[in-house]
Amino acid sequence: MENNKEITVDDVGSVVEAISIDEGNSAPLYQVESLCMRCNKNGTTTFLMTSIPHFRQVLLSSFRCPHCHESNNEVQFAGEIQPKGCHYRLEVPSGDQKMLSRQVVKSESATIKIPELDFEIPPEAQRGSLSTVEGVLVRAIDELQALQEERKKVDPQTAEAIDQFLLKLRACATGESPFTFILDDPAGNSFIENPFAPSPDPSLSIKFYDRTPEQQASLGYLVDSSQVVESSSGASMEETSNTVDQVRRQPHGSVGAVAGQRAIAQSNSAEIAEALFRYSAPEEVMTFPSTCGACAARCETRMFVTRIPYFQEVIVMASTCDDCGYRNSELKPGGPISEKGKRVTLCVENINDLSRDVIKSDTASVKVPELDLELASGTLGGIVTTVEGLITKISESLERVHGFTFGDSLDEGKKAKWLDFKARLNKILSMEEPWTLILDDALANSFIASATDDIKDDHQLMFKEYERSWEQNEELGLNDIDTSSADAAYQQG
Repeated sequence: MENNKEITVDDVGSVVEAISIDEGNSAPLYQVESLCMRCNKNGTTTFLMTSIPHFRQVLLSSFRCPHCHESNNEVQFAGEIQPKGCHYRLEVPSGDQKMLSRQVVKSESATIKIPELDFEIPPEAQRGSLSTVEGVLVRAIDELQALQEERKKVDPQTAEAIDQFLLKLRACATGESPFTFILDDPAGNSFIENPFAPSPDPSLSIKFYDRTPEQQASLGYLVDSSQVVESSSGASMEETSNTVDQVRRQPHGSVGAVAGQRAIAQSNSAEIAEALFRYSAPEEVMTFPSTCGACAARCETRMFVTRIPYFQEVIVMASTCDDCGYRNSELKPGGPISEKGKRVTLCVENINDLSRDVIKSDTASVKVPELDLELASGTLGGIVTTVEGLITKISESLERVHGFTFGDSLDEGKKAKWLDFKARLNKILSMEEPWTLILDDALANSFIASATDDIKDDHQLMFKEYERSWEQNEELGLNDIDTSSADAAYQQG
């Protein structure tokens, strides 16, 4: 493959034209001779590695045939599959053309739905596409319209029903009818633009979820057949017994504590070890077999339970793979589900407050009112860090996905907005002025450490419990839990 830096961005086509490239750091373009599937003559495929605004790095390919003028574009993801799947829901009102112009990335594993029309674009359709909401609908209309003449000859009733459906779909594509645009991707590599970022978008909701074993298998992960059976029909007693027999319990002492501490310290989140071992050593470390998420080889996962003062029990899990060197650590809440949600507010007034320990669960949202910054629950996942570390992670995440700020396609208004936001972010990290950090967790699994021995004497730190709404319980799956039989058994016992 030859490196051809003289090619302009216009040569790549409409897909590349939609991408902003950093000035002075343009990625090289590559050209390769390819067979045209329409005329069987040779055309040219051009490749470009670049970044999508508000998203991540992708590989763009654009094919052009000079003989029959066939052309197509495709986007492939240059990075890894994300830890969780993503679910975007965009409410599109009628008459709002800006909403139809929002950028949409649909990976090869994503599904698009419009519930009002009972319409679905499966993963195999429009795979690897970069478009807009309007573009996605127009392309779907064109594909449905393509064979209508043949359908009218063979099956007139079906053709008539499709014509009626196309009228409704065109009304959505032109903004005449309101509709809901849902994008669901188990790989987590799809995206709908938020023009108000980093502030939340009132019309766009984003949720992150754990993949099912079936979804893991569809993405190419090695999944045990017992896991798939368990997710669909429940695990058998024999499988459960074998799983329990595989768990090796190591007593507290030089073996268990050292093994757990070594596994956590070697992981890619060493902050978990530094923070949690300051509170207490693990009473018991359990080791059980698992599968590496990177190379699918067999590896070991170590788990222990520890208690944090003024908080609750937490479960720390760490996995290391000797074959590929992959390391991963997770923090999970322990104990029962809290009856109420909790909002933790810290008034950051001095440089020492930046060193306070922070536990942010994957159900917690983060707010900094002085920056008009709000991260929805699920963003950044569950992490153990400090106040400074949390803000730094947010800054690095924004820097990574919004690195297009100096691109030539960004208008001056948005560029000025991001430069101002970055300056304010640096200002609060240097403590030029006091600011407020708010963790809102519906499951009360988040925590900010006190600066004093008695948490009641820390006047900068405030805790507020609240009753969860029905919508919050529904999102957490708590409305489907029936505890009446368990309570009755407990009272009888």
